[in-house]
Amino acid sequence: MNPTRHFQKSISKIAILFALTLLLSLVSLEVEGQQSKSATARSQTQRGGAPRLYTIEQFMNTVRIGGSSFSSDEKSLLFHSNKSGIFNVYSVPVTGGEPMQLTKAEKESTYAVSYFPADARILYTYDRGGNENSHLYVREADGTERDLTPGDKVKANFLGWSHDRKSFYLSTNERDPRFFDIFEMPIADFKPTPIYKDETGLDFRDISNDKKFIAFQKSGGSTADSDVYLYNTAPKELKNITTHSGDVANSPQTFDVNSKYLYYLTDEGGEFQHLASYDLGTGTRRVVEKSPWDISYTYFSHNGKYRVTAINEDARTKIEIKDETTGKPVPLPKLPNGDITGVNISPSEKLMAFYLNGDRSPSNLYVYNFNTQKVTKLTDVLSPEIDPSDLVDSQIIRYKSFDGVEIPSILYKPNNASPQQKAPALLLIHGGPGGQTRVGYSALTQYLVNHGYVVLGVNNRGSSGYGKTFYTSDDGKHGREPLWDCVEAKKYLASLGYVDEKRIGIMGGSYGGYMVLAALAFKPDEFAVGVDLFGVSNWVRTLQSIPPYWESFRKSLYKEIGDPNTDLENLRAISPLFHADKIVKPLIVLQGVNDPRVIKPESDEIVDNIKKRNGVVEYVVFDNEGHGFTKKANEIRAYKAILDFLDRYLV
Repeated sequence: MNPTRHFQKSISKIAILFALTLLLSLVSLEVEGQQSKSATARSQTQRGGAPRLYTIEQFMNTVRIGGSSFSSDEKSLLFHSNKSGIFNVYSVPVTGGEPMQLTKAEKESTYAVSYFPADARILYTYDRGGNENSHLYVREADGTERDLTPGDKVKANFLGWSHDRKSFYLSTNERDPRFFDIFEMPIADFKPTPIYKDETGLDFRDISNDKKFIAFQKSGGSTADSDVYLYNTAPKELKNITTHSGDVANSPQTFDVNSKYLYYLTDEGGEFQHLASYDLGTGTRRVVEKSPWDISYTYFSHNGKYRVTAINEDARTKIEIKDETTGKPVPLPKLPNGDITGVNISPSEKLMAFYLNGDRSPSNLYVYNFNTQKVTKLTDVLSPEIDPSDLVDSQIIRYKSFDGVEIPSILYKPNNASPQQKAPALLLIHGGPGGQTRVGYSALTQYLVNHGYVVLGVNNRGSSGYGKTFYTSDDGKHGREPLWDCVEAKKYLASLGYVDEKRIGIMGGSYGGYMVLAALAFKPDEFAVGVDLFGVSNWVRTLQSIPPYWESFRKSLYKEIGDPNTDLENLRAISPLFHADKIVKPLIVLQGVNDPRVIKPESDEIVDNIKKRNGVVEYVVFDNEGHGFTKKANEIRAYKAILDFLDRYLV
């Protein structure tokens, strides 16, 4: 499987970002360029004293980067970075050196997709103001830009290169905004050939190297139910190869390089996803690999020498690489403490690009040479003004909820919090529903902790990564049991001895923003303040206005939350907007004008309702953002507004 294809799988029921944890190796390997620029920054106090306080501008002077693609000669890597203030595409030599900016966008954040297989042209993608209608663009050799997927309302997805690297696959919803048709586009003339017309709502996952089979995932009746569909391109036949009863999650992963097997994940017969294979010729199945946690994904390097597997192990991801020629695991380099993400093995299978991310260190790009066992660090993104010793490490904890269910969470404690100097605290609620709070660097979290706030990232029931029973335990219960898990988190925080239980707030984005509004409306005496980033206030409207391209999992979403056509009474009962008169604690709301998921009226109306009652509410609107932040200036404005709000009402 083309590794780029793996990283471009953007159509998913639940958006969960998995970081890959480094395997321990007995081999001591050289790490080049490991000394950080940040080591030159020194705290203004001695060890053991209060940490230096940093401004949001200093935190945001840290650079965010992502993506990786090897050039045809494997001497450079393509990636994106927001060093310019918004994301642009850069290249950097695999031996190290100063990255070179290739795109010059000043308005729309632009993200790297891939180098071309035999020349210096590049593919990249961007949308307009956060509307999520991303197009694919090619940067020609002379630097000019060409839109390969034009159309104001078109959304396009890069699906990966063909094995011979003479064409690539893409999908668009140009014909029908609900569904994504699949095309093969030769790079010789950029004239797309249709290879699958979707009229039922299927999510593409992989295409075999011989081009005879396409693997799809089809959502079932719930978010815990899905099947693997196999499309045979010659007779044009579509077949469900995982028929079952009850809720079973099945997800295709990759074909082997010889197009004999399809590898897929399934939780059939257990709580966690394991890896199985399906023989394309005989239909025979076998279990390939099991773990006491979910296997997140697996894929093969270009010629099949390596198979990369990731395991979601207690909010970290353990990465395993197997040498398929020997059947033995590949030892990985020893590196500073952190998780690996974005593993990408070069087409020659000699090099591996990856990111290393830790609690005190944002993601940096590395290259590893399998033959020489040398690691080269290519970037150093933490602001040189920040001393990592002033930041804090996370701690994975568990507490018991109201009914005895154990709730896994991630705790960040300020360096100067103590029983003698009790600190205010914030619950941080992830998006979804069905997401997961994970360890790793967060500028906003570290900024708040640096300024004296305890942060507890709550993986309330319904979060992924802890088995399908836990994952489905919030179905039809939103606004109740998952919220009560958050209320119980207050008792845990109070038990620590260094948290002021009267100064505990709640913060979240997207579904987490809904949880904030629900907490203030349905448990008005529990939390001192709320911080809502583009959260749902009215489930009826949100479910009626979901983007048309969510059609493939609309039914399962309705099963999870409620059907606006038949469950109006319940949806109104769990929607904070219809209970906003109960919101009495201070609230700040942040919203992007172009958000296609949680549209702006969701925030407008909850804010207007509180204002009419002379309640305390602040509203921060971003004209050039959608569902999240892609521009540094907006992040600075947003995070500063959050801290200023907390300093007014929670301290």
